[in-house]
Amino acid sequence: MWTIPKPKYRRGFCAEGEIAVNIGGVRAVLFGDVLNRYPESRLAELLNCSTQNPERISSLCDDFDPGRREFYFDRDPDAFKCIIDVYYFDEIHIKRGICPICFIKEMEFWKIDQNVLDECCKTYLSEKEEELNEIAIKVKVILEDLVVDQCITRRQRCQRYLWKLMEKPGSSLPARTIAIVSFFSILVSALVMCVGTIPELQVTDAEGKLVEHPTLEAIESACMLWFTAEYLLRLASSPNKLHFALSFMNIVDFMAIMPFYVVLSLNYLGNSSMMELANVQQAVQALRIMRIARIFKLARHSSGLQTLTYALKKSLKELGLLLMYMGVGIFVFSALAYTMEQSHPETLFRSIPQSFWWAIITMTTVGYGDIYPKTTLGKCNAAVSFLCGVIAIALPIHPIINNFVVFYNKQKVLDTAAKHEVELMELKSGREAQMLSLHSCVVNFANLTVLPATYSMVQRSS
Repeated sequence: MWTIPKPKYRRGFCAEGEIAVNIGGVRAVLFGDVLNRYPESRLAELLNCSTQNPERISSLCDDFDPGRREFYFDRDPDAFKCIIDVYYFDEIHIKRGICPICFIKEMEFWKIDQNVLDECCKTYLSEKEEELNEIAIKVKVILEDLVVDQCITRRQRCQRYLWKLMEKPGSSLPARTIAIVSFFSILVSALVMCVGTIPELQVTDAEGKLVEHPTLEAIESACMLWFTAEYLLRLASSPNKLHFALSFMNIVDFMAIMPFYVVLSLNYLGNSSMMELANVQQAVQALRIMRIARIFKLARHSSGLQTLTYALKKSLKELGLLLMYMGVGIFVFSALAYTMEQSHPETLFRSIPQSFWWAIITMTTVGYGDIYPKTTLGKCNAAVSFLCGVIAIALPIHPIINNFVVFYNKQKVLDTAAKHEVELMELKSGREAQMLSLHSCVVNFANLTVLPATYSMVQRSS
């Protein structure tokens, strides 16, 4: 609700101390004392500018009618209705339907500082800026795949070709084949690791101990050689090797490869009597457990797993609340269960820390049955605990799922927008080439006015 008189949208002459502006065909009469609240703004400068200085006036507006003292601006009237709020309320809200990036340009034109934006609009603006940055990054990646620089050396061309072959499955059929082979190698390696623990498929070594079958070891060795060659080729072709080595997924790849060679080294040292055999075997068993890290290599080939990872990172607050709820519930109900069960001679609750395990499996509705209450009060406490556990788990689940759906849909939209921007750039470059070949100003003007909004999008993304 307006607590200060609104700007007057009317026809006719403006009185003394007022200023008339025409914004895209919408005329408004503004009060001088209101405009002087922001003396550095464009409207305040026009108000205090002398009509005898046409050069100064022309630099501040698009046209001027000295008889009616009316200033003309070829700007968006809807955005101006938001801009004018700063003179009355000392803050600005971006109305629905107005592009926030274009609105910031309007604020810069009217010389209004961005700090007057309300906090909600600043958040909305930052989200849109992040989306544009992500689109720009995706466009840059696509253009890097499409652009072929003829000036680079043969070595650089080979490095770029190898990088696309190892990192861009969609760039060519060989690259897609390598990605499929790598994907199935990960699955085979994980399957061999699991099957190798079946006692019926193990063999007895010279000391009478069960070890993996030699065939399974050979298959695993072949997979590890493939992973090693793939990692080294990707590292050699990487344009930024330090960034490549410090990338999270590449660290996972390295951690999945490293135990294999460490085990080989320890076995060699053990056979050479340089180390005690017992210590070597213990180290080998510990390092073999690290083979499970190779399953995380699937995330590099699955956009769905990557989206799930990003969504969980966005849901850290909700996950923290879930852990806090469960932690409080586990502490409370385990202490109550221990206290209530002490009256029973055959109680299974020996201590509160031991009762933590019962509280965890009860609140998560797992219920192994290894520890259970025997008194009436203990059973009532158990009923309340699993009801509270269901509620505590259910409350943060919806925000987490919603974050995943929103992030997944957003990534699809951004991918489509990036491809669309690239298509528009190609269309623009094709039209420019056509216009240069025609050598006609009339044809140039006709071609340039076909997609004005399209070219503005291209310029913004570039």
